[in-house]
Amino acid sequence: MPLSQNDVRELVRDSLWEQWADEKKKLDKIDKWYRWQHEDPRLPRGATQELKTLIELSKTPWLGLVVSTIAQTLYVDGYRSPEQAQNSGAWRTWNANDFDQRQTAVHRAALAYGYSYVLVTPGQDANGARSVMRGVSPRKMLAVYAEPESDDWPMFAMQVTPQRAGWMVRLYEEGVVHFLSVDGAGTPTYLEWREHGSDVCPVVRYTNDLDLDGRAPGEVEPLIPLAGRVDKTAYDRMLTQHFNSWKVRTVAGLAEFADNDEEANRKKLKLRQDDVLVAEDHDTKFGTLDETPLDGFISAYWADVDTLAGIAQVPATALNGGKVANLSADAIAELRAGLTQKAFERQVSFGKSHAQALRLAAALEGDTAAASDVMARVTWQDMQVRSMTQAADALGKYATMLGVPPEALWSRIPGVTKSDVDEWQSIAQRSAARERLTAVAEAAAQARRNPQVADLMRRRGNAD
Repeated sequence: MPLSQNDVRELVRDSLWEQWADEKKKLDKIDKWYRWQHEDPRLPRGATQELKTLIELSKTPWLGLVVSTIAQTLYVDGYRSPEQAQNSGAWRTWNANDFDQRQTAVHRAALAYGYSYVLVTPGQDANGARSVMRGVSPRKMLAVYAEPESDDWPMFAMQVTPQRAGWMVRLYEEGVVHFLSVDGAGTPTYLEWREHGSDVCPVVRYTNDLDLDGRAPGEVEPLIPLAGRVDKTAYDRMLTQHFNSWKVRTVAGLAEFADNDEEANRKKLKLRQDDVLVAEDHDTKFGTLDETPLDGFISAYWADVDTLAGIAQVPATALNGGKVANLSADAIAELRAGLTQKAFERQVSFGKSHAQALRLAAALEGDTAAASDVMARVTWQDMQVRSMTQAADALGKYATMLGVPPEALWSRIPGVTKSDVDEWQSIAQRSAARERLTAVAEAAAQARRNPQVADLMRRRGNAD
């Protein structure tokens, strides 16, 4: 039974709104580090504008790059049951909602913040019932689970949309969605309710690393201290480079400048590169103060970056600009092993959520067969970076030495999509049909050229 209007107001005012505000505060900090707007390294009191400019130059969006490196290994290209050769009918709903593009935003949000959501509601298109699937940022939604570590569906999900004055709130539960407005003080006003057509709260959660306590940390939050260390090392290097990276020329015992003549002191600041210093006094001594070497700062910087890559479980080449070179194929595979394992783990988690969302979409469309197909799974495009030569050599050995059908290897060719494979299979089927027809026609023609067969065919024709 749906909650009453008074119950909804009390739930939002006394519980959900404060939970969402606290969670959003944490997610906003993560967002700043993810979106290259994170806080500066600590400056001394009264820091000049010059120092503040150096701080801005020293910040680098490393954590956004970590998220991108993982997200670019995750791309869904199909959805079907193991016993089916073609995609399930729910795949049309996926494409109708442009999820070939929208999936990336859902994956990135789950990787960055730890979790994200997909909202599935009824809809229509030119062909009839077609569910609507939309990704929702965790900064705009709070879902409450009875058992967050194991429940598939939340008890409630509150979606918050900023308005000109306050927020628009949609509270989803089983069967209905409630609409409220919330002012700047956090006071809700109930507006209306509508049926959303689902027997469950129609929100699917995507988790990055869900544990048995219901916690789901993202890729960004654990790395914030380490990324701050990298920025601090960069700032120290820039500070040294800006103020102490050149030799300082010194003069001792130059009597001409010993007085307080302002003009004379101003002249000695105008020393140019090609000027020659000459002193009449034999006690005058010229010298230099050495610059501060930057090598130590640079080494420390890249050591921090390598540590960041190791903790994030991404290849060091993804962060250090490809400084590693001349490696064998096996060495490169070992270098990427951590990322491959992490990507597979995320594919299992996100794939389960994609299948859950598509089954809900099928149920809302009245497709009971697809809605109850718990064996259906999304398929992931092979995003491994390989050269065409290496791929052709490896796949050729699979086919010739292990007897794997060539058609089964097409999807593993670098850069080939599921659509490409489907097109090739269609072409192969048409070619096979033409070859069979040609073989039958040639057999018939050869039979007619045989005198005995031709005589038998004539006698049968006369008998008819």
